[in-house]
Amino acid sequence: MDIVCVNLHKLHKNCCFLHRILYLCTRLTLIIEMELMQFSAVVLLTLLTLKLLLLPKKVAVNAVMDVARWMMVIGILLLDVQFLLQFKLGLRAMGVTQAVFLNLVLFIPSSWLVSLAMLYLQRQGRITMMEKVMGGIVWLLVLAMLGVAAIIDGQSLWSDTLELHRAEVVSSILYLIMQGYYTLKNIVTLRALHRTLQNYYDRDTDGMLCWMRMSSVVLMVMAIMVPLLMFVQSKGLALFAIIFFGGIFFLVDSFCSYVVSAAPMRIKEAEDNEEVVEHNEKSQRTYAAIEQWIANGGYRQNGLTMPAAAESIGMPRYALSAWLRQHDTTYANWMTDLRIEEAKRVIKEHPDWNNEAIANHCGFTDRSYFQRKFKEKTGITPSQYMQ
Repeated sequence: MDIVCVNLHKLHKNCCFLHRILYLCTRLTLIIEMELMQFSAVVLLTLLTLKLLLLPKKVAVNAVMDVARWMMVIGILLLDVQFLLQFKLGLRAMGVTQAVFLNLVLFIPSSWLVSLAMLYLQRQGRITMMEKVMGGIVWLLVLAMLGVAAIIDGQSLWSDTLELHRAEVVSSILYLIMQGYYTLKNIVTLRALHRTLQNYYDRDTDGMLCWMRMSSVVLMVMAIMVPLLMFVQSKGLALFAIIFFGGIFFLVDSFCSYVVSAAPMRIKEAEDNEEVVEHNEKSQRTYAAIEQWIANGGYRQNGLTMPAAAESIGMPRYALSAWLRQHDTTYANWMTDLRIEEAKRVIKEHPDWNNEAIANHCGFTDRSYFQRKFKEKTGITPSQYMQ
């Protein structure tokens, strides 16, 4: 019986030893696979960066495309540096927390710049200050959060601590919010561009914008991957890597093909046409509103200032000022002309009215002012016009 127990004990020890060996082999295999993926990423991203840098000179001539190109270069280069550091420092082997820390520090500015490059290209450089700085604000918040977490636990940033893990979870949420913000902006802009192209060309133009839609999806997937890396085992990373590398390659390759094609000029041509159409439509609406106001006799109100007139018409004051400049006149002259024309009509229809009644009806401040302006405009007095 003792011999059996001894043999069972030895067998158990051997099984434990074999289990440890198997675990170490599996772990080593995963580390090697991860290093191969990281090395492949470094090679791919380096080549993509060179491709962006070696675009034809005509891209640099267009200021919008050149700025977008350089934002894309810096964004892809940051990704390249991230994978290079992961490869050299072996952070994935150290633990998930260390790898995610580096992802957050470099993925956020990379996504920010690439998303901004897309938006800059779509809007022809017309982006708001909030759109410019949103990514930078999130990045600074994340850096501050990670630094505070390290100070609180009293250990280095490379330590696998609960405080750092929590900070990374919150930082990942901020990253998702930032990327969601830029994705939404891209989608809204793409819809407007699609409508503009549909209003100008008589053929399907989805091919011009398809790569932008796909690129927005790629950037959002990249943002989703960061928090997933905290919980997904290494075996699941291969699938993410394939999706990620394929998406980045598609994004950069499509960007390069787009900026050297005729598509940007075609889109600009359609946008210029849209601006003309919108301007004409606004002009027509303005003209119709003013004509209706004149027909209703809105100008006959005494002491009517331009802001009050604009409010009465139902249009902004600056729009009325622009309309007056377009017609090469001033507000005072316009009011006087309208009132003089009304006075002519009243004199013909009501010859029994005196000048005081006519002046009050037409909106003049008093009879003498009416008589003076009437003679300036017509060359004769109201009495002479009546005859």
